[in-house]
Amino acid sequence: MNDQPATTVKPRKRRALWTMFGVTLAMAGYAVLGAERNVPSVVLPPADPAAPAAVRGAVAFVGSGFGGISQRSLETNAIPWKLAAAALVLEEEARDAQAPSDQATLRRVLVRFGFLFPERLIGLPDGVAPDFTAKPLGMTHGTIAPVGGAKVEVANLGCAACHSGVSYDAAGNPVPSVAAPGTPNTSLDLESYTQAIFTAMRRFGEDPALLATAEQLFPEMDWRERASLRWLVLPLAQSRLADLAGQDRAMPFPNGLPGATNGVAALKSQLRTPLREGGAMDRGLVSIPELALRDQRSRLLTDGAYAAPGGRADPKALAAITSFFTVPSMGVHPGEARSHQGEVEAIFAWLATYRSPPFPGPVDRERARQGLAVYTRDCASCHGDVRWDGARPELARYTDWVGNVGTDPLRADLFDAPLAAAVVQSGYADVITVKTGQGYAAPPLAGLWSSAPYLHNGSVQSLEALLDPARRLARFQVGGHALDWQTVGLRLTPEGRYPAGYLPFAAPQWVDTALPGLGNGGHTFGKDLADRERRSLIEFLKLL
Repeated sequence: MNDQPATTVKPRKRRALWTMFGVTLAMAGYAVLGAERNVPSVVLPPADPAAPAAVRGAVAFVGSGFGGISQRSLETNAIPWKLAAAALVLEEEARDAQAPSDQATLRRVLVRFGFLFPERLIGLPDGVAPDFTAKPLGMTHGTIAPVGGAKVEVANLGCAACHSGVSYDAAGNPVPSVAAPGTPNTSLDLESYTQAIFTAMRRFGEDPALLATAEQLFPEMDWRERASLRWLVLPLAQSRLADLAGQDRAMPFPNGLPGATNGVAALKSQLRTPLREGGAMDRGLVSIPELALRDQRSRLLTDGAYAAPGGRADPKALAAITSFFTVPSMGVHPGEARSHQGEVEAIFAWLATYRSPPFPGPVDRERARQGLAVYTRDCASCHGDVRWDGARPELARYTDWVGNVGTDPLRADLFDAPLAAAVVQSGYADVITVKTGQGYAAPPLAGLWSSAPYLHNGSVQSLEALLDPARRLARFQVGGHALDWQTVGLRLTPEGRYPAGYLPFAAPQWVDTALPGLGNGGHTFGKDLADRERRSLIEFLKLL
C-alpha cells in the first residue's frame, strides 16, 4: 500500500475471507431503473469550487469518499453500517448487561478501537468544519441503491481515520477531544475492529434481535431502508457467513495493531495475487506515518516501492500515486481511483502548507542546539539536511535515501514480483514506477515526537530506545497511550505495561517483537553515542 507458494484457498473462498462478514450486492449482469451504486460521502464538508486548492484539499482529506461508498466496495472494505452497528451493540450488551441499545454504547465501542469523536480539529484552514458527530472522524458514509427502490447505508474509512491523531497536553497525556489531521492515529486498531464485526455478525446474524436493535439505534430509518436490511442485506450477509463456516478470522491475513496497518496484504487481496501461506505469513505491518513533508519525496510507501516517473518529487505525480492507495484501503477499483486524482492533487496542495503540531512538552533548547550538530553528523545523510534559524528547525534538503539498515525485512520482501506486475497492469503504469527489493525509505522526521512507537513496523517504544538498542523492549502495550517526554515515546513500566492508575482511552494491544514482521532489531545508529550526545539529539528531535 510477495510471497512464496500460491495459496491453496479457492478463489471464491479467498474473496469471502477478505470480505469480513462479506456483504456482496453485485448485480453486474443488468441495470435496474433507479439504482445508485456509487455515491459521494455525506460527511464531505461544503467547499467553494473557487476556493484555494489547499482549502479544497483539506476538505477532501477529512471527508471525501474517493469512490469507496459504492456497491463494489461493499464486496471488499466497506460495510452496511446499520447492520454492523447493531451487531456491535448486541455484542457489547452481551459483555455488559447494563449497556443500553443506544448511540452512546455504539460510540463507546468504536472509541475502544481507537476511533475519534473530537470536539475540535487543529491545523486545518479556516472554515473547514466536517460533521463527525454521528460517526467517528474519517468514517465516510452514504446511502446507495443497489437495485431500484433499495436503500443501504454504506460506511468506509477515509484519509482522516488513520491520519488524524489525538493531541497531547504538556504532561504527555492524550487529549482525544482535540484531533490533529496530518498526524498518525497511533491507537486505531483495524484488526480488532474488523474482527469484532465478524464475530458479532456470526453470533447475531440469525438472531431477530439484530434487526430490532438496528431499528432502535436508527429510528430515522424509513420503510424502504428497513425492508432493504431485512430482505436484501441480511440474507446476503448470512450467505457470506455460511461461506466462512469453519474460519475463525474475518480476513486471511493480520490487519495490523493499534497505529499499524497491512496495506500490502490488502492490495494483494484486491488485485488477486497470492498471499504468503494463504495470508498467515503476509505480516507486512507498517506504522501509520506523520504526513508532514511527504510532498518532498519522489517515492512513496515505507519501502519506496512506488516511484514517480522521472524520479522527482512532483506533487502531481505523487497525487496520482496516492490515488492508488484507495484501492487497498477503501476497496476502490483502480479505474475509479484514477478519477479522483484531482481531489488528491488538492490534498497535496494542503500538505504543502501543513506543518506538524509543535512538541507540547519541555525542551532544553541549549542542549537541542548541541543535538543539531549530532544530527548533522550522523542523521542528515539519510533523513535530510535541516536549517535552524527560526523557532523550529526546517528541512533544507531531503535526500530520498532508500536502503538496508538491518531492520525486519519481511514487509519489504512481501512486495514481490507478482504484486509489482499486478500494479503495473492495474492501469497505473504511466504514473507508478514500481521499484522493489531496495530495503526501506528513510522518511523526513517532521512530527517525530507524535509517531511513537518507531521503525517502519512500530517495534521500538521510544526515541531513547531507538538510539540505545539495549533499552528496546521485547513486548509492550500500545493504543490509547500517554507519552513520556523524557524518553519521547510510550509511557510504560519496565515490563512494557501502562503505569498503574493510567486509563487508556482506547483498548491497548501487545506488540510482540518475536513475531514475524515485528522484529525490533537494526537501525543501530546511536548506540555508540555518548550519553550526553544522545540526550542532546533527543532534545533536537523534539523540535522537528
